Amino acid sequence: MPLVTTKDMLEDAYKNNYAIGAFGAHNLEVIKAVIAGAEKVGAPVILQTTSSTYKYVEMPYLIALAKTAAEQAKVPVALHLDHGESYHIVMECLRAGYTSVMIDGSSLPYEENILLVKKVVEAASAVNVPVEAELGTIGGVEDSVSVKEENAFFTDPKQAEHFVKVTGIHSFAPAFGTAHGKYREKPKLLFELLQEIHCSTNIPLVMHGASGVPEEDVRKSLKYGIAKVNFSTELKDLFAEELRAYFKDYPTENDPRKYFLPARESLIKLVEQKIVMLQK
Repeated sequence: MPLVTTKDMLEDAYKNNYAIGAFGAHNLEVIKAVIAGAEKVGAPVILQTTSSTYKYVEMPYLIALAKTAAEQAKVPVALHLDHGESYHIVMECLRAGYTSVMIDGSSLPYEENILLVKKVVEAASAVNVPVEAELGTIGGVEDSVSVKEENAFFTDPKQAEHFVKVTGIHSFAPAFGTAHGKYREKPKLLFELLQEIHCSTNIPLVMHGASGVPEEDVRKSLKYGIAKVNFSTELKDLFAEELRAYFKDYPTENDPRKYFLPARESLIKLVEQKIVMLQK
């Protein structure tokens, strides 16, 4: 089937207390692994990229890969822009065929963030594409964007209520203790805060920085409105580990059809595990 938007899948997940897995799609091997893992579970899935990913792959190639993957898949597939850092980038993705976008104005003053998000929602709504936005600052590293822990701050539930109401976004990424990249110690998620945000916003919530969050904490978050969970670091780590292991055993191998295969098979299993974790 063609690429679908995230709107219906996230609303159903939100209503029924489960979540959709959103996986960083960095190349053909990862895309095929994500689709295969989702098909094993029979669950919808989100392929997502940052702007640096589509610049690396180049937009025409990325769109062709994503559209072909969706058309061949036995499950619904959406293509999402993660952490779109400007109106220009979001528009570029909408014109190219993305079916879901995030505009990240969380580093801006509150009123400027609102104006930017409203502008994106207006443009995206014209082509029936849902918009995700963030309030508060999630720490860690996301591609070229790095936020030190001391500069991260949690989402205020009252402000979140106002933000969601005036911007008209379809999903909301709160800061409640997760971080992008690798955790140096077990993350401390603020579930009481998440519950307050859930009650004040009443729209699907998104967990960023899920790689490394214990399964029990991820599953607990599903009770408080988390309907989309992002994974990227764990996929990259596993793919690289499998490649290193392969070349240790076969140091002279030069055929990518051989050395990519174990890495892809491992990713399929990981994606399947993550999606099962997010089910009811």
